[in-house]
Amino acid sequence: MNNIYLKIVFFSFIGCMFISCASMPSHDDTNQNIKQNPQEQQINNQVLNDISQIQNSNDYILQPGDLLEITVFMEDGMNRTLRISGNGTITFPLIGNLKISGYSVAQAEDVLVKELKQFIKNPQISMLIKEYGNKTVYVLGQVKKPSSIEIPPEKSLTVLEAITSVGGFTDIANISKVKVLRMENGKQKSIEVDITQITKQGNKSLDISLMPGDIIFVPQSMF
Repeated sequence: MNNIYLKIVFFSFIGCMFISCASMPSHDDTNQNIKQNPQEQQINNQVLNDISQIQNSNDYILQPGDLLEITVFMEDGMNRTLRISGNGTITFPLIGNLKISGYSVAQAEDVLVKELKQFIKNPQISMLIKEYGNKTVYVLGQVKKPSSIEIPPEKSLTVLEAITSVGGFTDIANISKVKVLRMENGKQKSIEVDITQITKQGNKSLDISLMPGDIIFVPQSMF
């Protein structure tokens, strides 16, 4: 999908930004370009690989704000690019309003097929996600289940809460060097979060609230 390739290019830039920020104090912006050593390249590749796997996973749950490209085989006049509304529905020809948020892509395709069978014999549906809703954040690196998650409506989501929601850390995670990669005022920013200060020292002020589009990256411990 073209949108996936564009996302990969974007996150490649984010990955490079993370590497350039790694040697600088937290909360500093950077536009520097530095030559990557093998270790830095490995981290960059891991970020790209994790995001690619998430975006191509059948486990992603559709959310309001997601933009979908829906194709009906041999029915070109019914093909649509639709954004899921705030109440979780799309409006599709012949069917009208149909709630699909809360389903995986495969499940949403099945729901759409079931409804279209009233009008079309053996409909074949293909559904692709062109854009993700603006409440999505990514949790990557040394966590049990790297994935994208949604910031709950009218609630905040902190770094520790996001990591807990994907199963927590792996045994080799460097929990004192967690990075939050963020776009802020048109610039890329890397924020370092020491989880040990939150969990062991009780410094909850470090458990910052996430913003739409944030990437949490948990690096591996260096032995």
